Amino acid sequence: MSEPPAPDLGGRLPVALAVPGGDKAALSALGWQSVYRTLAEAPGLAVERVFPDKLGTTEGLDPRTRESNSPLSSFPVIAWSITFEEDFLSLPRTLLAAGVPPLAAERPSLPLVVAGGPVAFLNPAPIAPFVDCFWVGEADDRFLHFFNTLRKLVFDGADREAILDAVKDMDGVYAPGRSKTPVRRITSGGQGPLTDPAFSCFISGRAAFRDTLLLEVNRGCPYGCRFCAAGYIYRPPRHAELDELKRIVELADPPKVGLVGTALTDWPELLPFLKWLHERKKKFSLSSMRADGITEELLVYLRERGIRTITLALEGASERLRRMMSKKLDPKDFLNAVRLCARYGVNHLKIYMIAGWPGETDEDYAELAEFLAEIVRIRSEEPGGRKKQFMRITIGVSSLVPKPFTPFQWAPMQSEDALNARMKSLEKLAKPYKGVTLQHDDPFQARLQGLLARGGEELAEFILRAAEHGGWKKALKLWDGDPAMILDRERGKDEPFPWEVVDIGVRRDYMWKEWERAKAAKVSPGCSARGCGQCAGCGMEPPPEP
Repeated sequence: MSEPPAPDLGGRLPVALAVPGGDKAALSALGWQSVYRTLAEAPGLAVERVFPDKLGTTEGLDPRTRESNSPLSSFPVIAWSITFEEDFLSLPRTLLAAGVPPLAAERPSLPLVVAGGPVAFLNPAPIAPFVDCFWVGEADDRFLHFFNTLRKLVFDGADREAILDAVKDMDGVYAPGRSKTPVRRITSGGQGPLTDPAFSCFISGRAAFRDTLLLEVNRGCPYGCRFCAAGYIYRPPRHAELDELKRIVELADPPKVGLVGTALTDWPELLPFLKWLHERKKKFSLSSMRADGITEELLVYLRERGIRTITLALEGASERLRRMMSKKLDPKDFLNAVRLCARYGVNHLKIYMIAGWPGETDEDYAELAEFLAEIVRIRSEEPGGRKKQFMRITIGVSSLVPKPFTPFQWAPMQSEDALNARMKSLEKLAKPYKGVTLQHDDPFQARLQGLLARGGEELAEFILRAAEHGGWKKALKLWDGDPAMILDRERGKDEPFPWEVVDIGVRRDYMWKEWERAKAAKVSPGCSARGCGQCAGCGMEPPPEP
């Protein structure tokens, strides 16, 4: 029995926009909402949402769209927004649940499976066998032109092969096995201000961030930390303009605004914007902040507005490790931020760290023990050390996953046993201190993320086995591949990487020099305030004109 067709949409192309993770995760993610807005406003397109759960279903049944309850298989185009490597599993599972062959080679006809999101320009290779074509980069006018081209081809009766041949060399399109590679990442707006800040289309009580308008303040980061993929794949760094953010808030009129960005305290307009929000009786929250951006004026204002939790990123256990990653953080600035938090009544201080650096030693963590003792001492000297205003401290530790398109792409990843041992030693380090809690990730999951982030098309078989046989751990036992070849060795200088089907616009030789400097624990300067056109320190060239 054939599936019922999608509803008659008056000449508009039906597009299903799939976002993994179910309602709670999807409604708290920004990237796909920008895509949804772009497509929904186009007169020739009819976009509908589907939020498949971990099993690829919606409410336990075959995946269907929110707007018309139409089966996913009835849409000629299924567009995926994928942010995290662990979400790779949702792609074949959802297609299987919809009755659509998960492998592109087994789909002789429509639907066309399109994928975008950060993984599309970080490393699309592991899911390339499932995907007909990727959108590589940010969504600008060329993105809409791509979808309008699909609409014309579908309504002209072109078959799948003809459609892919027609779009394979368009700007920003990577059709595996067809496109000329590397495909240059698309950057919307170029240098200068962030002209298209992402913001929530849907403000919901079901979201992880309840009833909150998420608002992108900046994209990219000027500091050039060597482990951070966002600092490389979103170059050049851009800040939104104050008037544009005000306009978005006034249109949405939400009860709460969540500011999203990698370097919020670098934005000169941060405090004026927060005061503007308060004048309009809007609550607000901020993502993690740099310790050197925490001023007394800012912290006092945050506390006056009821902000109880502050998150600071320390990243490395020692000064040597922070130089390795080019963190550019003065320990005195960090301790000063801790003191201000304890002085002005912050209830909960969260400190974010990463463990598992190449060549890290017990001496690095002995330095951390001394630093933590200093943090606790400072707390005891301020009101935050008193019973009624006691400041809890949570240290969150994640395992280093050396990501593509960063200088650490050449680095090996530590073994699961080594990571587990390090996490246990950190738990022991924090245990003596009252009100200090240490939480850490699961090294198995971190190694899985590393495998999915750094592998090539050979991982599609592993992903498919996980989809069909109950998950990642079982798939590892069934898969013939060797994770050690992907994870456990330092890569050679000229060894090709599977992700180099994409060109993010930062030269490989620059990143190799940064890897060499990392091993020597030498700090490099961040982005110049003069902008890319006057700097080119990272070898980044302006993208070609559309």
